[in-house]
Amino acid sequence: MTATSVQSIPETMQAVVCHGPEDYRLEEVPVPKPGKGEALVRVEAVGICASDLKCYHGAAKFWGDENRPAWAETEVIPGHEFVGEIVQIDEEAARRWGVEVGDRVVSEQIVPCGECRYCVRGEYWMCAPHQMYGFKRRHPGGMASYMVFPAKALVYKISKELPPAHAAFTEPLSCALHAVERGNIRFEDVVVVAGCGPIGLGMIAGAAQKFPAEVIALDMSPEKLELAKLCGATRTINIAEQDAVAIVKELTDGYGADVYLEGTGHPSAVAQGLNLLRKLGRYVEYSVFGSDVTVDWSIISDDKELDVLGAHLGPHCWPAAIRLLESGKLPMDRICSHQFPVSRFQDGLDMVADGTKSIKVTLIPD
Repeated sequence: MTATSVQSIPETMQAVVCHGPEDYRLEEVPVPKPGKGEALVRVEAVGICASDLKCYHGAAKFWGDENRPAWAETEVIPGHEFVGEIVQIDEEAARRWGVEVGDRVVSEQIVPCGECRYCVRGEYWMCAPHQMYGFKRRHPGGMASYMVFPAKALVYKISKELPPAHAAFTEPLSCALHAVERGNIRFEDVVVVAGCGPIGLGMIAGAAQKFPAEVIALDMSPEKLELAKLCGATRTINIAEQDAVAIVKELTDGYGADVYLEGTGHPSAVAQGLNLLRKLGRYVEYSVFGSDVTVDWSIISDDKELDVLGAHLGPHCWPAAIRLLESGKLPMDRICSHQFPVSRFQDGLDMVADGTKSIKVTLIPD
């Protein structure tokens, strides 16, 4: 049996459709119909991620190069940071996810297959087919009025008291918390976070919850560094005016930081992190880079014997991210700085690309 909201569901909707790099168009498309074990969700908000922007601009990670095939597909509705209200769901899906019509929900950005080596081992965020919302035709994303949560989706309820843009921030916040977990932060650690954008601010908030000796935020924007303090940074360094490596070394009797979390996506931040870490320190890389990065690998091996760790998605961190958002501890009105109607998606992409006028840009369906 399928439960449906009392609100009427239209036949068509506005959606952003990707036709290739720098060719995204607003189109009228059919409202999707959920199948067995699925749910139809009315989208309330969808964030624009740095990876959305890199996909839009044609980064090789998404569209391939001489070394790799294209991963992204055309004719896809983008958007993987979303929140919405369930308007149609059957009993099977309602029972599986513990939700019902009218609930506000978020879904992890990956839809794991449940059958590959990684999924069988519980490492679902590394699922081999790697079907994600908003990049492949199989799972259209949230830059539309409605979307379908497939049967294998990972779904969570979230408070209706949060503004939609704040609730959609669950995805980047969960990613940031996963990076924090990868850093294995201890009470005595000096932690440095590079970048005070959406991911970096989430890293700062998560690291602060671990109560290390210091959480030091790096950025070039005084406004973003001020936000970092509100998220829990104990110190801030403006790298446009100050030498971060020298300051961190001075704070640590010449040794260097224990943990470095990289959230900028700028190649210069990689060498910066390797240089300001102490011997046997821990480097966590979260960013998606738009170009190749070259570093002196001898720093990692012979000089310092560093632990260099990657971080991808936000596995097992969604409930914590939701709790943190619902706690009201974060300055979300300032983090979620700009909202545009979906019809102005190009303005949203351009603002994210500018990088100086916003923190998190969110689209609201018209």
